[in-house]
Amino acid sequence: MPIYMDIHHVPGAEALDLAQAHQKDLLLQDRYHCKSRTYWLDETRGVAFCLIEAPNEHAVEEMHQNAHGFMPYKIIEVKNEVVESFLGRIHDPEETEINESGLKVFSESAYRILLVTDHIDPILLRHRLGTAKTDEMMAAQNKLIRSEVAAGGGRMVQLAGRGSISSFSSVSQAVSSGLEIQKNLPAADKKITHFKMGVSSGEPVAKSDKLFGEAIQLARNLCAVSKTGRIILSSEVKNLLDPSTYHQHQKDLISLSTQDEALLESLVAKLEANWQDPDFAVSEFCQSMLMSKSQLYRKTIAFWDLSPNLLLKEYRLDKACDLLKKHQMNISQTTFDSGFTSPSYFSKCFKKKFGILPANYLSFLQS
Repeated sequence: MPIYMDIHHVPGAEALDLAQAHQKDLLLQDRYHCKSRTYWLDETRGVAFCLIEAPNEHAVEEMHQNAHGFMPYKIIEVKNEVVESFLGRIHDPEETEINESGLKVFSESAYRILLVTDHIDPILLRHRLGTAKTDEMMAAQNKLIRSEVAAGGGRMVQLAGRGSISSFSSVSQAVSSGLEIQKNLPAADKKITHFKMGVSSGEPVAKSDKLFGEAIQLARNLCAVSKTGRIILSSEVKNLLDPSTYHQHQKDLISLSTQDEALLESLVAKLEANWQDPDFAVSEFCQSMLMSKSQLYRKTIAFWDLSPNLLLKEYRLDKACDLLKKHQMNISQTTFDSGFTSPSYFSKCFKKKFGILPANYLSFLQS
């Protein structure tokens, strides 16, 4: 059966309250063909997350409704291995003691700090350096990241493709691991691979339908606008970090203001929603952002060093690479699916940005 995670807003709830609610779920779960695995409670933030095996979302809602009445705000489907990678467990904590009422009472936050790394597309690197050299460099880089994350008490969630995602329960541990990676990764390798790091934070279920979707996207947005080689922190991570640590490592850390971070998220959301629409041009971009052309120009230059027109084009080209990797379809189809209207113009733009024709890129994928 599918596995679901839900979020409950429970301001004022304590560990005993959640233990009792979980026990009520367990008593009724068979009636709804569910299996309540475990839960997380963040008393400070007033949120709880349940992990449940169930035939569908409706069964989860019905079980909760009839067991205790705490209805979930949102439910998403998840994978056991991904939940365990982010949160460290998919069952109740083993060390939890049973109280005199026979309840396992525990309070563990699901809030995590995510360290995300990004680098150049390995296919493009193979084109430039050769397969053997690229694979050797990537293997060494990945080994270092894995080692420093583990040494810092983090958990590796993903290490493939264009980077990695690691999960930490502590801000200081996440930033310290990033600083160690920054220190030990050879400067020449960082330059060649365009290596970047972003640190964000969040809860497993929010607006996105993916586990920690917002936090991952924010970290990737931050990486995309990082131009200094420093580790870029979300405004929330900076606020959670000991100020003395931030000041001590100012040459290695940077952060956007809360306002700029929100604007960056909004700009990327508009790009993500419209990149496949060939009619979405600068004027539509301005209209969707409620900005004049000059305002939008200043912001895209500040974030990406690109005009709005070039930003749209480069965003579509990056997405075209993703389409080629995912579907390995022909160039004409990729052209239209990535918002271009002419295969010849698409190939010209692709070659100018990446130094390789899309047909050759596809050949590298298939070799």
